[in-house]
Amino acid sequence: MEIISVCPATLRPGHDTYSTTALRHLFNGRKVSHILPFAQNESNGEQRKLSIKDRARISISGVQEKYSLRLEKNILTVTQENGQYILKPMPTELDNVEFVPANEHLTMQIASQIYKIETAQNALIFFPDEAPAYITKRFDVVADGVRCLKEDFASLMLKTSDDGNKNFKYDGSYLQMAETIDKFLPAALIAKENLFKLVVFNYLFSNGDAHLKNYSVVDYEQNGLYQLAPAYDLICTRLHIEDGDFALEDRLYDGDFDHPSFAYFGFHAYDDFYDFGIKIGLLPLRVKKIMDNFLSHVEEVIFLTQLSFLSESLKEIYIGLYKEKLKRLSLSLKNSKQ
Repeated sequence: MEIISVCPATLRPGHDTYSTTALRHLFNGRKVSHILPFAQNESNGEQRKLSIKDRARISISGVQEKYSLRLEKNILTVTQENGQYILKPMPTELDNVEFVPANEHLTMQIASQIYKIETAQNALIFFPDEAPAYITKRFDVVADGVRCLKEDFASLMLKTSDDGNKNFKYDGSYLQMAETIDKFLPAALIAKENLFKLVVFNYLFSNGDAHLKNYSVVDYEQNGLYQLAPAYDLICTRLHIEDGDFALEDRLYDGDFDHPSFAYFGFHAYDDFYDFGIKIGLLPLRVKKIMDNFLSHVEEVIFLTQLSFLSESLKEIYIGLYKEKLKRLSLSLKNSKQ
């Protein structure tokens, strides 16, 4: 195994395996190895590999194999039921496939560590042949092993493939998602603010796969009071596929291409997101504070990226894509930043 010098979960230097902090958050303090106890081909028979045949649109999350794992004492094992973790090995048929796990891991860590977005606990983990995989702790399983109620936004918005629409999860806008929050969630304002943060984050880090099934609500107390689930499937898709700035067909809201900022710059900039925040019911001062936060932390993003498990060339591309979006996001036609 190649020598590891940073924690495969937190990316903190000075660790050759998971740090105690990582073990506490991800494995309830149990000492779990960063090397899986089984080979990748041994897990293939346990789960059905997802097919991308006949897809009109390729999504990274849709082409990845996903395995359910349980933690038995200190050992992770593949399971058909009562899974506590999701394991995602390298996918196929994408560019730079060997770095998809590192990309998702880095992007999730940036969201959590730098922008304080609540995310599903996650880490990199390795098969015995050194092939990387991404592991995430299920947020819909509580301490006693009970599965919480969870619904993604495709279900909440009644988007299905029943009418033959294979791309149903891309059908809609983020404004419609906010309206769905108003309809179903009691603490709607908090949830809409968190949604706003995720929409801006996904734009800034070139995640063109943030579709309806990649946002969920969860009922931890089993009392019908849903809240926005922790973020998951955050990844810079531009490292692997050519896609757009937004996953949803209607982007921020239907007709946002007519917004003065977009009409002037030719892409979504500060004013587009600022006005989107106002449209979904956030207070102007809160929108400005959130936007200003995303326009800072440049050095922290670069530092964490340099510590990641991406190749040196992909680190450079990742940072370049981020800086380009940061430049876009800072442009404004009016005084909303003042």
